[in-house]
Amino acid sequence: MKKLFIPGDILMPEKADYRLWSVIACDQYSSQPEYWDAVDKKVGDAPSTLRLMLPEAYLESRDTAAETEKINRTMEEYLADGVFKTVENSFIYVERELTVGETRRGLVGLIDLEEYDYSADSVSPVHATEGTVESRLPARVKVREGACLELPHIVVFIDDPENIVFGDLDCGETLYDFELMDGGGHIVGKRIYGKAAERIMSDMDMLSRPEYLEKRYKLSGKAPVIIAMGDGNHSLATAKLCWEQLKKTLSPEERDGHPARYGLAELVNIHDKSVVFEPIHRVIFETDTEGFFDEAKKYFSEHSGDGKNTHTIKLRCGVAGEDLGLVGHTIGDAIATAQNFCLAYMKKHGGRLDYIHDDDTAEKMSAESGCAGLLLPPMDKNELFPSIMESGVFPAKSFSIGPARDKRYYLECRRIK
Repeated sequence: MKKLFIPGDILMPEKADYRLWSVIACDQYSSQPEYWDAVDKKVGDAPSTLRLMLPEAYLESRDTAAETEKINRTMEEYLADGVFKTVENSFIYVERELTVGETRRGLVGLIDLEEYDYSADSVSPVHATEGTVESRLPARVKVREGACLELPHIVVFIDDPENIVFGDLDCGETLYDFELMDGGGHIVGKRIYGKAAERIMSDMDMLSRPEYLEKRYKLSGKAPVIIAMGDGNHSLATAKLCWEQLKKTLSPEERDGHPARYGLAELVNIHDKSVVFEPIHRVIFETDTEGFFDEAKKYFSEHSGDGKNTHTIKLRCGVAGEDLGLVGHTIGDAIATAQNFCLAYMKKHGGRLDYIHDDDTAEKMSAESGCAGLLLPPMDKNELFPSIMESGVFPAKSFSIGPARDKRYYLECRRIK
């Protein structure tokens, strides 16, 4: 049976203050360069993952080519200066206290990129959850091609309601135990290797067995999804694209063991209490709202599906509101239908679309003059995997997984050359 998620040689800082080493993912606080300015001052000359990536807040204000060269040099310097120690052939079990009051449990390991396909018609067992914007990949590919290390913020999910994988872990030494920067919470990482790591791979195999999958999902010929992206899809897609280009130059023997064939990620059970899916609502601004309710009801009645599910979409405009039941769709198709209605409405009546995370904020914005909103339903955890298998990836901006401060921090690294 193919191994989708395996242990690997993971690099951890040996000569560094972890509180300065670990910083939040580069795509956070993208409109707040002052946040990153403060982090830069805090880190100073200390070894830090801040020096191994470029915050997106600086993309418009800095020379990205020069910054990329600087990052690549720093990676080489850290390796040469003995900043890292190698945790060989291991998983790392992670417990992270979140601002929502829960503790997220994860396993850091390697995803086989041969088993991942981000294309819209993918049938791969490692699968994107939202559509991949391929125009975002070339710039990222350019960065990865020149880098000797990867330090991902990727989080992926397994659908394990019985907690088979995380139920009986046998951890070894503690690798780190500290407070993350800027209120990111407490984090602990422990090594898992040898027979304990083999047990994890065996448990993952159980989740991949045809008889288990058929019983859980009633596949009826549909391709199963074993691992689904939670965060960092474009990072994993970049790794995949780089691998597809590189492997053309390698022999079959070289491909089997090449480090670039794999991507480092944290695996989380979607049924972990810490995982909370929050809907991302749609609000149309600066539009003609006179016929909003009638057009919405007509559109949704014409786009009902054949399934048994019903999802409630809350229409809001000014002080008025109506709740519509969208019948016969997976949660993914329900969100796509709402998105398509917004685009069709704006094409006819003008306006601009924004994506709002909070219920109260969406209600308030929808009440303003010239505005109309669609509050989308929350997603049950049990809906994610079946929805992907039934109707494909979700539209962009379908759901959020917790607040910005709970996003993954850079911490573990790995050689890819």
